[in-house]
Amino acid sequence: MARVRLSVAERRDELLRAAVEQIEARGVAAVRISDVASALGVSNALVLYHFSTKEQLVAAAFSHAAEEDLARLRNLLGRRTTAVRRLRAAVRWYAPTGQAKGWRLWIEGWAASLRDPELRRVAVSLDREWKSELARVIAEGAAAGEFRCTDPTGAAWRLTAFLDGLAVQTTAYAGSLSRTALLRWADAALARELGLPEDGGADAGDAVRGDAQEDAP
Repeated sequence: MARVRLSVAERRDELLRAAVEQIEARGVAAVRISDVASALGVSNALVLYHFSTKEQLVAAAFSHAAEEDLARLRNLLGRRTTAVRRLRAAVRWYAPTGQAKGWRLWIEGWAASLRDPELRRVAVSLDREWKSELARVIAEGAAAGEFRCTDPTGAAWRLTAFLDGLAVQTTAYAGSLSRTALLRWADAALARELGLPEDGGADAGDAVRGDAQEDAP
């Protein structure tokens, strides 16, 4: 059966999604243009028409996956509820027990960016956007009197650094921590940054369990 003719944008999206899957499965170093082409049943030349080098494809795939997660983060943080509830939902989704970012993809990207300037530029830009979104809502909550935080940007940096570290540990050493422990630590890290009781209160905890379950693997 003949393949459906796709627009340039649709074809590019298809290639990027296939590249993300191949990078997650094989790793940045091992993945080849031919792997992406084979997965879609197209020629290497078609892939190279849209992305002239493997490095360009990898950087674009990483950006594509991260932008989708950034959109999800903005959706969570844009809900009409308190800043605390929004932040708890976002942190539980971002934590390595949920589907926030294919953590294996991100870790591959971080490692490869040490040697790839284009990928490093993309990673740095997206990372700053994540922190900026969190800092904005932390600042909103502090201004509304929900909690005290004199340095929203610093809080966002510390919080994401903590969660990123957990992700590296749990991805590299699968099964080293239980899901319950990871979620408890994520909640506690947020509570410390916002100066809240570490149990977060029953109401706040109940408000985000649905989000965590919705996005769990």
